[in-house]
Amino acid sequence: MSAPHIVALGGTLRPESATGRLLAATLEMAAARGARTTLLTGEAIAFPHYEPGNVEGNDAVGRYLEALRTADAVIVGSPGYHGTLSGLVKTALDYVEALSKDERPYLDGLPVGLIATAAGWQAAVSTLQALRTITHALRGWPTPMGLAINTAEPGDAVDKCNGPMDVMVGQIFTFLERRSG
Repeated sequence: MSAPHIVALGGTLRPESATGRLLAATLEMAAARGARTTLLTGEAIAFPHYEPGNVEGNDAVGRYLEALRTADAVIVGSPGYHGTLSGLVKTALDYVEALSKDERPYLDGLPVGLIATAAGWQAAVSTLQALRTITHALRGWPTPMGLAINTAEPGDAVDKCNGPMDVMVGQIFTFLERRSG
């Protein structure tokens, strides 16, 4: 198999958000295994609310959709706001509807790693569950290892999650190898 293209999307508009840093660290692990990677966070996914027809003429949305069209795997990360994913991430995922008529619709058949961060376990876990539900709706295959991270606990989120991130990235690669084999 040639170098798989793994696209990570999510985070917040803050440049150093825990979610964005976790997405970047996960892509670094994937790159170390030979993947080509694309990180779409912050302004790269700050789109207007989704409405059919507002895709045309928006260059940022066009770049986003092209990255997803060429992806062999996706990683989605969201902070938990009031028990679910952020509006920024939900809107970006809503734009996947523009891929519905593609040869490979939505995220059909792609492994999808999931990362949820929140200042408490309840919101982190419920956000992870919401991301799993959306991934299924978009025909993706969530990895068995999903990350729910309580950012209110002491320590750096990235440092605390190296082991689980490595497991999740390994599961993405195992899925890709089995699919190509």
